[in-house]
Amino acid sequence: MKEKITAVNRTLFELETGILLFGILCQIPVIWVKDKAGYSLGLWIGIVTAALGAFHMWWSLDRALELPEKAAVRSMSTHNVIRYLVFVVVIGGIAVSGIANPLSAFLGIMSLKASAYMHFITRRISVKIYGEEVLPPLTEEPADGQDR
Repeated sequence: MKEKITAVNRTLFELETGILLFGILCQIPVIWVKDKAGYSLGLWIGIVTAALGAFHMWWSLDRALELPEKAAVRSMSTHNVIRYLVFVVVIGGIAVSGIANPLSAFLGIMSLKASAYMHFITRRISVKIYGEEVLPPLTEEPADGQDR
C-alpha cells in the first residue's frame, strides 16, 4: 500500500489529503441540518469533484511543463477553463435536478482552495508517509553580474 501512495506526486498527495480532511470537517455540522442526506450528498459530490479537479490540475501542469512557453500558457489556460466549466456544470446539474444541496456541493468544491491553505497540516502527514524531502543543493548566482 505504501508503494502505491509514494508513487503519487507528493504535492498532489498533500492536496488530496487536505481535500479529504476538509470534507470530514464539513461533515460534522450535518447534525444541525434539516436535510441531512441532501447536505451530505452535495458535500461529497463537491469533494469528489474537487479531488478530480486537483488531479486534472496536476496532470495538465505536468503535461504543460514539456511544452514551449507559448504552447504551455495556452494549454494551461485551456485546461483551467475546462476545469471551471466542469465545476459549473456539476453545481448547475445539482441545482437543476434537486438531488442534493448545491451550496454544500460548492463548499465541497471549495475544499480545493481550503486544502491549499491547510498545507501546514497536510505537510506533516506527507512527511510521516514519504519522509523528509531531500532537495538538490541550490546553485548560487554570480554576484554583481560576474560570469562563472
